Amino acid sequence: MPVNDTLRKSNSRLVLVTGGAGYIGCVLVNMLLERGYNVRVFDKLYFGDYGLESVKEKIEIIQGDMRNLDIHVLEDVFAVIDLGGLSNDPTANFNPVANYKINTVATEIIVDACKRKGITRFTFASSASLYDHGLNAPDYLQDEDSEINPIAPYSTANYESERLLFHLIDDSFHPCVLRQGTVYGYSPRMRFDLVVNTFLKDALVKREITVHNGGEMWRPLVDVSDTARAHIVCIEAPIEKVGGQIFNIVYRNYRILELAHYVKFCLKDRCDVTINVEYSDRPNRSYRIDGEKILRVLGFKPTVSVQKSLENMVSTVADRKDLLELLHPRHYNIAWMTLLHEAETIIQKTGPVF
Repeated sequence: MPVNDTLRKSNSRLVLVTGGAGYIGCVLVNMLLERGYNVRVFDKLYFGDYGLESVKEKIEIIQGDMRNLDIHVLEDVFAVIDLGGLSNDPTANFNPVANYKINTVATEIIVDACKRKGITRFTFASSASLYDHGLNAPDYLQDEDSEINPIAPYSTANYESERLLFHLIDDSFHPCVLRQGTVYGYSPRMRFDLVVNTFLKDALVKREITVHNGGEMWRPLVDVSDTARAHIVCIEAPIEKVGGQIFNIVYRNYRILELAHYVKFCLKDRCDVTINVEYSDRPNRSYRIDGEKILRVLGFKPTVSVQKSLENMVSTVADRKDLLELLHPRHYNIAWMTLLHEAETIIQKTGPVF
C-alpha cells in the first residue's frame, strides 16, 4: 500500500517504537527507515541494542521502562507502534505480577501520555493466543468477532490491554490492535523460542526435532517481516478504516507436525534430520484464526511463507561457523530473563562485578 501523501509532506514523520530493540522491533525499525520515517526507539534493553547495530546512527534510542514513561519521549511523535512488554507465555508465567504491570498497566500509562500529547495514531501488538481454547476444544476458524476467554497470564494481560485501549477511544485517539499469530523468520535480534525457529535450531544443532502431542496442534503463523509491515500499513491507512479496529495477522494456519516436516525438507541437501513424535496428555495450545478482515479492509496480505522464511534463515543462520551460538540464552526470552534475574539477585548482595 502506498504511503499516505499527507504523511510524506508532514514536517513531523517521527514514529516511536516501544520495544524497538526486540525481535519484531529490529525488523520494523529498518522498514520504517526504508520508507523515509524518522524513528525513535524506547526500550528497556533487556537484550541490549545489538539488533539495531546497523542503524544506530540513523535513529534515536532511549533506554527506559514503560512503567515509568516520561511524556517527553513522545515529543514530536505522530504515531506510536507499541511492541513493548513481555512477549510469551513462559516469561509471563515466571512473574505474573510483573507481566500484568509491564503488559497492561504500562499500556495505560503510554496511552494516557499519547492522549495528552495529542497523538492519534497508535498500533498495539496483541496476540492471537487470546483465541486458544486448548487442544481438546472444538476446532473452528476464529475471527475478530469470535468469543474469547483467555486464561493464561500472557493472553489475559493482552486482552485487558485491548479492552483498556477501546475504552479510551475518543475523537482524537484512534488505536488499532493487531492480534499477531506465532511469528517466525530472521531478525537481527534473533529468537529461537518460537516454534518454526526452534525446530530449525534443533535440526541444525541436534539433527533432530521433537514434536509433542502427536503434532496435532494448530497454530496461526506469520513471518516477522509481514508482522512489521502490518503495523506500517495500519499507521498509514485512513484513520476511519483502522481506528478502533482489531485485525488478525496470519499467513496461514499450520499443524505443528507439518512445520517440523517443512524444516526437514528445507535442510534435505544440508543434513539428515530425524523427527521424533511423542504422544502425551500434556496441555498444549491449539487454535486457528481467520486473517481475511485486514485484506478486505486494508488490502494487506502476508506474503512470506514458512518455506520461504526457512530458506532465508538457513542462508543467514546455518552458515555460521559456530552453531552453538544458536544456544546462547539471549536467543530465548525466558532463559535470558531468568539469567538476568539471578544475576540481579547476586549483584544486590555483592555489589558491582568490578
